[in-house]
Amino acid sequence: MKLYVASEEEILSGKATDVYFVRTENILRKKGLDSVKVRMEFHVYSLPEGYEWAIFTGLEEVLKVLEGKPVDVWALPEGTLFKPFEPLMIIEGNYADFAVFETTILGILRHYTSISTATARVKRLARDRTVLFFGLRVLHPAIQPMADRAAYIGGADGVSGVLSEKYINVKPKGTMPHALIIVFGSQTEAWKAFDEVVEKEVPRIALVDTFYDEREEALMAAKLLKEKLYAVRLDTPSSRRGDMLKIVKEVRWTLDINGFSHVKIFVSGGINEKSIVKLRDYVDGFGVGTSIAFPKSIDISADIVEVFINDKWVPRAKRGKLPGAKQLYVCPNHINERVVGLLSRNEKHTCKLCYSQMKPMLVKYIENGKILRKLPSADEIRNYVLNQIFKLPEPSIN
Repeated sequence: MKLYVASEEEILSGKATDVYFVRTENILRKKGLDSVKVRMEFHVYSLPEGYEWAIFTGLEEVLKVLEGKPVDVWALPEGTLFKPFEPLMIIEGNYADFAVFETTILGILRHYTSISTATARVKRLARDRTVLFFGLRVLHPAIQPMADRAAYIGGADGVSGVLSEKYINVKPKGTMPHALIIVFGSQTEAWKAFDEVVEKEVPRIALVDTFYDEREEALMAAKLLKEKLYAVRLDTPSSRRGDMLKIVKEVRWTLDINGFSHVKIFVSGGINEKSIVKLRDYVDGFGVGTSIAFPKSIDISADIVEVFINDKWVPRAKRGKLPGAKQLYVCPNHINERVVGLLSRNEKHTCKLCYSQMKPMLVKYIENGKILRKLPSADEIRNYVLNQIFKLPEPSIN
């Protein structure tokens, strides 16, 4: 028996790939085309229905894969908001030198970007309410740190994975499972034990839907822990849920009239964009799992768009794709004012609204395998994402 997980060595050496890329490299080398220099562009030509933007993430891991390889890399900074037909990243080099990494790079960027985008949409819809990512139980444990990082830099206020502190320097957040209460056989004994054992800096959030009505258990927890109780969490299963909004309102009313207006309400279990919009005016936070961990796919693709022939770059791409390596220009004051030009032309563009010079967004991260820039922390990327998404209208939901 074993865990079916690719090792870091297998990923960095190009073994974690599709066989046709191995065959392609062999063909190019045996036919003397291994020195054909290209520019490969990563982009999205369409987003899921109802999506107007996405969040580009996964860059740090891609740079790790390409570090030391004979390539140059331009990319959007990690966490940058993008739209269809805009360039995300460009790899320049002999195609034979990086062909086997296409599968790995696309897998990293697609998975990261999909989770981060789903999180950013949830956070934007939640407004100032807390969003915690509780989705690790639906994923293979090998990618727990990656999923927590993708959700956190996408805008989540916290993640639950213990490994998040090691990998992204973020202390994990969470409450308690129903199993704790069931083992004790008593809500009050479980809440009391949590308060006695768990570190004092951890907020006391009581799970209040195990044996009795949510309103009754919420009041029991408040009377037991009094001012120490930070919040109650409702994780009512769908078979017993009914109208969650009505349950939340009933709990809020009961806590308030009994003098516990300081106690916040968190809701988890099957939370998605629609339920967030429905509940956000009445709860203080959400625990979101599956809808972030298994998001709609942001289908990033990679295409050769230029070939170096006779000492110059020649636009060349398959039909249906726009030839020429591209640059994205965005107004620093108006995030929706955006222009796509050619990378090699070093163009200048002016915002038509404020007449400011638009900023070229793709910057060079690797030159001949050497990393050129210090990469931002998870907190810095998250703040960058939040600064962008709250300049936009709320996403439409289906």
